[in-house]
Amino acid sequence: MLDTYSLSGISIMTLDGFLKKTSIKIDRKKIKDIGENADYNIEIKDNLYLYPAIINVHDHLRGNYLPKVGPKPGTFYLNWSYWDEDLHSAPVYYEREKNSIDDLYLLSAYKNLFSGIVTVNDHFPHKITDKYIPVLPIRVIKNYTLAHAVSSFALKWGDSIEEEHKRAIKKNYPFITHCEEGFDEETQSAVEKLEALNCFDKYDVLIHCLGFSDMDIKKTQKAGASIVWCPVSNMFMFNVTCKIKKILDANINVCLGTDATHSGSANIIEEMHFARKLYNKMYKENLPAETLYKMVTINPAKAFRMQNNIGSIEKGKIADILLIKPEEKDPYEAFVNLKMENIELLTYEGNPIYGSAEYEDLFKKKEINYTKIKVKKKNKVIVGDPAGLLKKIRNTVGFKKTFDFIPIDD
Repeated sequence: MLDTYSLSGISIMTLDGFLKKTSIKIDRKKIKDIGENADYNIEIKDNLYLYPAIINVHDHLRGNYLPKVGPKPGTFYLNWSYWDEDLHSAPVYYEREKNSIDDLYLLSAYKNLFSGIVTVNDHFPHKITDKYIPVLPIRVIKNYTLAHAVSSFALKWGDSIEEEHKRAIKKNYPFITHCEEGFDEETQSAVEKLEALNCFDKYDVLIHCLGFSDMDIKKTQKAGASIVWCPVSNMFMFNVTCKIKKILDANINVCLGTDATHSGSANIIEEMHFARKLYNKMYKENLPAETLYKMVTINPAKAFRMQNNIGSIEKGKIADILLIKPEEKDPYEAFVNLKMENIELLTYEGNPIYGSAEYEDLFKKKEINYTKIKVKKKNKVIVGDPAGLLKKIRNTVGFKKTFDFIPIDD
């Protein structure tokens, strides 16, 4: 098995800037060096850009199924619980549940993988997730504590908020919860409740935050908590999103998440595109591509308390890398305007998991089990067999089921 290799002739986004026409050396799971070649070197003649692999800070891996379930036209939900009722009574829910949980988790892994994601949080309790994540082809984080939401009618996930938060501090884990996802009085009092419980601090990763007042934003900034923005899901369910400009202006650590596709985006690429359009519509100004880049790399690594290992290209960090064929000269614009078919190589701890057919030899040398597929008529290789999974799901539901996030030509 090949332990050490390098990619040369590429341009790399680092914390120190964008380095043109250089190389990266991978040794086992880590980035060994930048600007140095290994004995086994892949010289790249195309103009390709390399970034850290994307991090999806918020997903529900059992819920990535289509079509979406939402409010009746012209209406919106008061809070998340009304959507949950609609979901569990929808025909698509019963169709989804015909599939095994293992297959749904694998489907979700490919949803993320195909869009350049290597690390994701599955916002479910450990007793649900831990059984399924070890066999997935991407990293699903294990080191977290959680609550479903901060309200009396939240789903009973994990122990109490106090116990989960105390555990987060003790183990230096993130404490992750939906926060103010709705407009009723109780849902909008989440910050006050967290404060009263002494559970409002830098360990908190707060998802949605639709009802945040200016004071809530100030308190969040002072506490050092992170906020997760899911604009596609917010607008679909509630026809409004958080005060994202004020949150960003407050220098809060903001991350971008997809949520599950039952209410959210097809993938993180769609989420980035939508976020930018929505921001422009709301504020009549551009959301910088660099800001969006940080929302899916450096910022979620910080929120997950994993910034020493992932989220940027640095010597000694884990080799989760994303190599793309850019359609924009500016490296940040090229990243934000990424297309699934333009992913040239994606690695997880140095091992290739998706890429163009030109890298098939690397899959072989690393002894990766892979299959060949076509994405927008481009020849690709990928870990596992997503085409076989799709066929299995179609056999289970009895018709040719398609998913926007599985772009395989068939």
